[in-house]
Amino acid sequence: MTLSLHDSATGTVRPFEPLKPGYVGIYQCGATVQSAPHIGHLRPAVVFDVLRRWLERSGNQVRFIRNVTDIDDKILAKAAEAGQPWWAWAGHWERAFTAAYDALGVRAPTYEPRATGVVPDMVEFIARLMARGHAYTGNPGNVYFDVRSYPDYGSLTHQRLADLVSSEDEPEAQDKRDRHDFALWKAAKVDEPPDASWDTPWGRGRPGWHLECSTMALRYLGEDFDIHGGGIDLRFPHHENELAQSRAAGYGFARYWVHNAFVTQAGVKMSKSLGNTLLASELLKQAEPMVLRYVLTAAHYRSTLELSDSALPEAAAACERIVGFVRRAGERVGSGQPVEDLALPAAFVAAMDDDLGTAGGLAQIHDAVRRGNTALSDYQDEEALTALLEVRGMLAALGMDPLADTWANPAESSSRAESALGDLVESQLEARAAARTARDFATADAIRDRLAAAGIQVEDSPGGPRWEFATGN
Repeated sequence: MTLSLHDSATGTVRPFEPLKPGYVGIYQCGATVQSAPHIGHLRPAVVFDVLRRWLERSGNQVRFIRNVTDIDDKILAKAAEAGQPWWAWAGHWERAFTAAYDALGVRAPTYEPRATGVVPDMVEFIARLMARGHAYTGNPGNVYFDVRSYPDYGSLTHQRLADLVSSEDEPEAQDKRDRHDFALWKAAKVDEPPDASWDTPWGRGRPGWHLECSTMALRYLGEDFDIHGGGIDLRFPHHENELAQSRAAGYGFARYWVHNAFVTQAGVKMSKSLGNTLLASELLKQAEPMVLRYVLTAAHYRSTLELSDSALPEAAAACERIVGFVRRAGERVGSGQPVEDLALPAAFVAAMDDDLGTAGGLAQIHDAVRRGNTALSDYQDEEALTALLEVRGMLAALGMDPLADTWANPAESSSRAESALGDLVESQLEARAAARTARDFATADAIRDRLAAAGIQVEDSPGGPRWEFATGN
């Protein structure tokens, strides 16, 4: 059996066949670094890390690109509110995201481009669209994609243009020919920092969100590549617009579209606007990093993940059973040989090849743990070693082998988790300080309360805020 993936564009699970045998190009839409990372950001990071690992475990070389959107309306607005340069604000939160990814064992991408690093490429991209009759200028500095010039618009999300309200999440511009058209380039505004815009043949301004990703994918993966991924909330308008402008420019773009489902709490999608966001810093205080990775892996990526009150304790108990067996078996029969090249159980391979079925894969791991524990109890060392190698091999494919460098040394693992937690807490304290400077005391108090709920006690001092774990935590 070979890997099959659900392709959002066709709405079907179909065999995955890379453009070039043995080589896979993946583009994952990364974070817009406007504020602290939360569980909704962590899910796609883990999902596509597992996909990358599985493709490599299956013998492929993977070029994995995950971008950073480091300029947009929200970044500029929040930086202005905090009285900070927009680029410093974005850089600060980018580091917080990296710390959260590292804590969960998410491997660094092959390359992680920032939108601001490819502005010349964007200008070339716009010029190409204009030359092909798919873009036009509005007021000085504004350039729009002409949606009606591309007959297949809506093909990714299977929507008809006549049924769409708008493709933009911003106030309706008065200089667009059609309400469905979207911005490729936005004119500089008088109240925005001068260094947040660039000169172009159409006027000074900054890039539209959709253009950023199409340009970065083109630069680092080429005109045609294998997989474009991200959260399901990005399908429209972001991915629909990416696909339209890239195809209109004459590029094949992505051949498979893979989207993970939402994370919910009490049935409600994680959202800053609803106030139900679970920050990475809070979760890393509540659970060990491997436990959190287990939670994010246990449900199929296309299933909604409900983060109930019992989710973390149940995952902690499951991880303890797995790690406990690996430890006991290792003490009895040795930790075994390197597991990367060992043959994996056929049932595990079948589960993973069936649209990355991690839930079925974890079921096979627990089955092998049970067989291994029985073998240990019966002093059947050969059977115990076989089970140990199977368990470690399967865990390695999911990025959770307890003996891998990421997790092997408890002290080192704890140190990494504490370091990541420290970075995330410091990020929260900096945001709190910025809010206090801006006299936004409601936001400052909310940040303090979130930290307190996570067991972090903050004390203001003449030298600045200090933090420590609250007594009893």
